[in-house]
Amino acid sequence: MVKGAVKIDSKICKGCELCIVSCPQDGLALSQNFNEKGYRYVELIHDVCTGCANCAIVCPEAAIEVYREPKPAKKEQV
Repeated sequence: MVKGAVKIDSKICKGCELCIVSCPQDGLALSQNFNEKGYRYVELIHDVCTGCANCAIVCPEAAIEVYREPKPAKKEQV
């Protein structure tokens, strides 16, 4: 299984929830806390990210960066 990581800039997130809806793994949710602008921001609640980047694509504020771990190299058969 491919593993990914999500980095969310809570300072610019406006809590529109588009990323939450677009996450096929249901790994994102609104925080109970508020950012400096008074918005509830999105946070990763389950470490199930596959690096699909759906959340980053739909984010209107570009507040999300997605990183994907490289696939392990296949072993050569002799």
